[in-house]
Amino acid sequence: MNGAESLVRTAEACGISVCFANPGTTEMPLVAALDSGRIRTVLGLFEGVVSGAADGYARISDSPAMTLLHLGPGFANSIANFHNARRARSAALNVIGDHATWHLKYDAPLTSDIVSLARPVSGWIRSAASSQSIARDTAEAIAAAGRYPGRIATLIAPANCQWDPAEGPAAPLASASPPAVADDAIRRAAAAMRRGIPTVLFLGGPGLRARSLTAAARLAEKTGCALMCETFPARMERGAGYPALARLPYFPEQALEALAPYKLMILAGAPRPVAFFGYPNAPSVLIPEGCESEVLAEPEQDVAAALEALADELGAPAKPKIPAHERAAKPSGPLIPPNIGAALGALIPENAILMDEGATTGFSAYLTSAGARPHTYLALTGGAIGQGLPCATGAAVAAPDRKVIALQADGGGMYTLQALWTNARESLDVTTIICNNRSYRILQVELARAGINEPGPRARSLTMLDNPEINWVAMARGMGVPGVRVNTADELVRELERALAERGPNLIEMMM
Repeated sequence: MNGAESLVRTAEACGISVCFANPGTTEMPLVAALDSGRIRTVLGLFEGVVSGAADGYARISDSPAMTLLHLGPGFANSIANFHNARRARSAALNVIGDHATWHLKYDAPLTSDIVSLARPVSGWIRSAASSQSIARDTAEAIAAAGRYPGRIATLIAPANCQWDPAEGPAAPLASASPPAVADDAIRRAAAAMRRGIPTVLFLGGPGLRARSLTAAARLAEKTGCALMCETFPARMERGAGYPALARLPYFPEQALEALAPYKLMILAGAPRPVAFFGYPNAPSVLIPEGCESEVLAEPEQDVAAALEALADELGAPAKPKIPAHERAAKPSGPLIPPNIGAALGALIPENAILMDEGATTGFSAYLTSAGARPHTYLALTGGAIGQGLPCATGAAVAAPDRKVIALQADGGGMYTLQALWTNARESLDVTTIICNNRSYRILQVELARAGINEPGPRARSLTMLDNPEINWVAMARGMGVPGVRVNTADELVRELERALAERGPNLIEMMM
């Protein structure tokens, strides 16, 4: 057995079942080891697809996938979606091949400082020292990745550590359970809520899972507190049977306006809200002046247990009455965001997964889909566009029995459109909906916010995607995914009903 085989056998023993990969020369021993093992291999044509798919897989399966990437430059192509995965607190075993240890001193063309590249997105990082230690390194990496709620563990595998002899796989190591919230934090939150001042329960991370949401609904029924979630949740259960949560707006002025009625914010699973960017004469922290805040549970703690303990402390009903929201009617008319949201709200199948990187379209669509059938909602956690398509791919690999819908802006979709090829190759049940407004619409909004209402031709050209026109149907078909173009809400409803009734990948391009 060589080092690569000991790594793969250790990963299998630790429960790794999928490897998203874009390997190169230095990973050939690992490719060969995967060929004789039980781990499913999924090829991504771009490293950003690999990292994004690992993120989506972890969000749905609550377990890490393995990624296999080629040296520093290959890994660099993956960093944007590993940034998003880190913000989502997703677990991943990120294996990066490197030159043989004795070859590094010659500074070959592909030599780079992989550790420095990996550090900003990794919660654990190590370069294997030998073929004899790489199995133990792998077991430790997987245990680190599984540390609640999840981390990216990066293991750098020099080529000679892969091909040199090894003794065998290492035994799995246990991951630590989430730490409990201190009783004092629960008592402080309860005392603050008993004061009866206008309160918002601000939820994020594990606070948006089913168990947490039930406890949040108990608290809302008992105290009258409002329920709000972070702007871009990693995973949220949503639709009929779940409380409808307001979503913190993206722009700071709107966020402060949404939070203005409240004098108390209880944070559960979410960090304190901050603006995505610093703007002149605008605060960075989005907690209005005069609003107190109490941290009930950090994202790394047992958020569900803390919410349940708080509900018990306040005498909240065991089975809350969750208000029903009417399911949207099938829309008719123009392809505008509320109609797109209504189409999704009317047609999302039960237990589906919706990955939303719809950018400007997605926020409006969120409002009109509150009454949909129960489903899982994923969003753009780290703000690095190009997450939506590969995240949907990974989600479909994790849950092959669930329909996956990717609501994708055209600009962000161009970053990782190669995910469509992987969807076709793996016969994944992903329906992709492209919001084609032929622009980086969010940049146009930001120009207007900066007081530039009539940008000149050069500035305007940097926000437009219409010359030449991007034809998503043609690109999808070129990668093996059937595609259609729609121009009205009526056509969207018809084609969405068709696509959702079929198995396998589909694409619908909405001309907005």
